[in-house]
Amino acid sequence: MDIETLKKYLERAGRRETDDDKNGSTIEALPLRFFERFVMEGIHVDLIEPGRLICSMKVPPRLLNAGNFLHGGATATLVDLVGSAVILTAGAQQTGVSVEINVSYLDAAYVGEEIEIEARNLRVGKAIAVVSVELRKKKTGKIIAQGRHTKYLPVPSKM
Repeated sequence: MDIETLKKYLERAGRRETDDDKNGSTIEALPLRFFERFVMEGIHVDLIEPGRLICSMKVPPRLLNAGNFLHGGATATLVDLVGSAVILTAGAQQTGVSVEINVSYLDAAYVGEEIEIEARNLRVGKAIAVVSVELRKKKTGKIIAQGRHTKYLPVPSKM
């Protein structure tokens, strides 16, 4: 793909109604935190206990990539969001911001396939939390992706 074609492809979604495209972009009209709800819709909590969280979901068509399997960005978002949620099981009041996130992609999950997302706290300290998140095919247990997520925890005010 040449540079001009690539540029047009990338800018297509960012057009406003005042541009040549009569349909315009709907991105600015989306509700806040839309992306999180977009990825997390359909998730079910199967187990929740201190330091551990297991969720499941069927891979929806909206989360597929061009190869017709679970998009890597959706996988990373699940590591981020489910990993953040497991920190709260340790009694943290907030999860703060990501310091580091790492995802290893090991297999593909296809539309309609049920996956399981297991998150575990590795350490929840006063200022930093580290979690491990694993996505598996629920039917076979085969690992789809493994992630590790480090988050800064806001320090409570002493006032």
